[in-house]
Amino acid sequence: MLKISASFSRKWLQTFKENLISSMSAVVFFFLDFLDVVFCVFFRLVDEFLEGKRSQCYCSVKKEEEKTVIDGENELSESLYERRNVFREMGFLGNCSRKKEWRKVNENVRWSDCGCKSCVSWMSNEAELKLYVVVKEPVKAISQDFKGKKAENIVFLHGFLSSSSFWTETVFPNLSEDAKQKYRLFAVDLLGFGKSPKPNNCLYTLKDHIEMIETSVIHPFQLNSFHLVAHSMGCVVALSLAAKYPNSVKSITLIAPPYFCSRKEDASLIALNRLAERRLWPPLLFGSSFMSWYEHLGRCVCYIICKNHRMWEGILKSLTWNRNMHFMAIDLTRHTHHSAWHTMHNVICGGAKFMDKYLETLSIAKVKINVTQGSRDQVVPLECSTNIKMKVPDAMVKIIANADHTSVVRGREKDLCNDLEKLWGSIKKRECEDMHIRNENST
Repeated sequence: MLKISASFSRKWLQTFKENLISSMSAVVFFFLDFLDVVFCVFFRLVDEFLEGKRSQCYCSVKKEEEKTVIDGENELSESLYERRNVFREMGFLGNCSRKKEWRKVNENVRWSDCGCKSCVSWMSNEAELKLYVVVKEPVKAISQDFKGKKAENIVFLHGFLSSSSFWTETVFPNLSEDAKQKYRLFAVDLLGFGKSPKPNNCLYTLKDHIEMIETSVIHPFQLNSFHLVAHSMGCVVALSLAAKYPNSVKSITLIAPPYFCSRKEDASLIALNRLAERRLWPPLLFGSSFMSWYEHLGRCVCYIICKNHRMWEGILKSLTWNRNMHFMAIDLTRHTHHSAWHTMHNVICGGAKFMDKYLETLSIAKVKINVTQGSRDQVVPLECSTNIKMKVPDAMVKIIANADHTSVVRGREKDLCNDLEKLWGSIKKRECEDMHIRNENST
């Protein structure tokens, strides 16, 4: 009897807690809806005063207009236009026309973006924009290795609000000496993040990201074959890149990949609602929803934090008595609102409608897919890894107990490196065996 009573009490408390959070969330997000409308008007006026033209946003754009933005297949995410806002739906914003004018946005630094030397260094050579890439060459490599034949190439892609440091500070130092002699490592700062270019005349679609990786890594280093390792948002970019080069990609390791099984027409909105649900709790989810649903409030946050990152870094160094800040704290501010906002929607959400096609292409090409995720991941639902296994039965899925979205890499670097080296080694061994069989058959 006592057990039944205790069970009933727990269920009642859980129901009460959920109802309380839902009610408070509804009130808070109603207020944020209103506040975003207010700042939409504010930024329009201030941008016109300081830059000579009104800011362009996605607050009141008819869905039919999005098809005119990019030729061919529409790559813009429906989540840019169909984010619900009570006041926007009531017509309070009037006409915030965007249409094709994004491609004509002033390429100079905006008043709300940081203009320090490190943030605008890429603008010194705008004629040939390339991503910032860290290249770790094989320790005992010979010259022909770099012509694309002998050295094994590994390309690492980071997640949202991160940079190449995520890999150079974790995986690179922890690879075995044998691996350091066999592999050539590439860690990329994706377009709009880290030390890479952050142009304002770009929509940061998957196509934009892939073209920049091709221009900065694939073509100049003549990567005829390579392995891919990606974390979180980088998994979407990695799948897109792999699907474009299915005969060149030897393996793809996806760590905490955001993949939802859904109908193509609503995939973007499903991804937005699952990854950034409008809830106050847990705090991490509230932060994601705040920055993903509110274009203008997000710009305010970037103005306060990103534009003044040098001040905040100085304060943190003074408080912690540490001259060397953690790389993750530095990476968090190395973007503009324009680059982060569009990448969030056009890659993470917009990429959701292409994921099935990418996985089907890789499955047909028999590309080895390995998936790793932490059991306590509060950013990407655990079901995402299961979804990939359902879509590609041959994919290997490994769930790391008690690891979250970041600690699935940080804190277990040695284990991750061992897993990666085993994967790369097994593929190399299989290739050697296949070649041996072919040689025997030819003789």
